[in-house]
Amino acid sequence: MALQEKLDRFNKQQEKCQSMLSNIAAKSSSSRAAAAAKPAPAPAPPFSGARPSAPVKFSNDTERLQHINSIRKSPVGAQMKRVIDILFQTRQAFTPEQINEACYVDVNGNRDVFEGLRKNPKVYYDGKRFSYKAKHEVKNKNELLVLIRKFIEGIAVIDLKDSYPNVMEDLQALKAAGQIWLLSNFDSQEDIAFPNDPRVPIKVDDDLKELFRSIELPRDMLDIEKDLQKNGMKPATNTAKRRAAAQVQGISAKPKPKQKNKEFSKKAKLTNAHLPELFQNLKNS
Repeated sequence: MALQEKLDRFNKQQEKCQSMLSNIAAKSSSSRAAAAAKPAPAPAPPFSGARPSAPVKFSNDTERLQHINSIRKSPVGAQMKRVIDILFQTRQAFTPEQINEACYVDVNGNRDVFEGLRKNPKVYYDGKRFSYKAKHEVKNKNELLVLIRKFIEGIAVIDLKDSYPNVMEDLQALKAAGQIWLLSNFDSQEDIAFPNDPRVPIKVDDDLKELFRSIELPRDMLDIEKDLQKNGMKPATNTAKRRAAAQVQGISAKPKPKQKNKEFSKKAKLTNAHLPELFQNLKNS
C-alpha cells in the first residue's frame, strides 16, 4: 500500500514538472518573437580589468596549481619579496585576498608572512590593506623639488629612488632645468641632490675672490694636514706615517746587485710606452 502511494506521488510530480516545462517553452517562444520586433541594444563596453575568458584545459590548470603550490612552499622571505614587488610596482593598497589573487601568496594562511609584512619598514599596514612605504612620501616632480629644497646640505639619490616609479626621470628633468644639482660623492660614488633655489641668489664680491686666490697653501703636506686638523677637519692622508714607513723600508731593504744591468728583457711586454726613459737600457742593448 505504501509503495502504491509513493508511485502515485511520483507520477503527480512528473505531471507537474511537464506542465512547468511546457509553460517555459511557450513563454520563451513568445519572448523571442517580441525580441525580433525590437532593435537589438548596443553591447556594453568590455571591462578593462577583466581578463579574456579562455577554455581551461586540465593540463594548464595542473601547471597553475603546481606553480601556486611551489610559491606557497617557498621560504618566507621569497614570498614577502613577491608581495613587496607587487606593492612597489602598482603603488596600490591590497587586501590579503587581493594579494593572493595577484601573486598567489596566501597572507592570511601563513602567519609568518603576515607578521613579516606587517613589521617590514617598506610596507604600510592600516589594519585591512598593505601598501608600499617609501622613505620619502613624494608623488610627483613638484613635491620632489620641495623635498630637495629642505635639504640644503644635499640628499642622497638612493633615498629617493623608491619614492614613485618615474622619480629618476624627474630628477634629470630638474637638473636640466637648473633647479637642482646632482653631484657625485667621491667616497661612496653615489649621487647627491642639492637644491639650486633661484630665490636665494648668492653673489660673491670681487674682493673676497681676490682674497681667496691670494691665500698660498703650504708646500709641505705635513703643514696642510696640520692646518686641516686645526680647523676641525680630518685629513684624508697621513704623510708622517707614510714617510716613516718609507724610511723603514729603505733601511731594511737589501741593496740590489750591480751585476745585472738589464732591467728589462727584450721579450717583455711593454705596457708603459708613454714613459720612454724607462726603456733606455733596451735601446742601448
